[in-house]
Amino acid sequence: MSFLALQLSRIPDVGRNVIDRTGLKGDYRLNFDWSSKTDPDVSVFTAVTEQLGLKLEPTKGPIDVVVVDDIERPSAN
Repeated sequence: MSFLALQLSRIPDVGRNVIDRTGLKGDYRLNFDWSSKTDPDVSVFTAVTEQLGLKLEPTKGPIDVVVVDDIERPSAN
């Protein structure tokens, strides 16, 4: 389920990180067929609910980030 959450996070229409809070463990085989290009009238949120029985809810939660404080070009040797 964490892999599904990662893949959903990459969909531009979702627009945010998706965190797996299903509590489901193990591996699952899922069929999810949706594209904003081929199905512009159906949102990804509706498709996830109808096809997978899962609900995407906006909420706040912790995420990992990388902060680059400073960057310099390497010196010539």
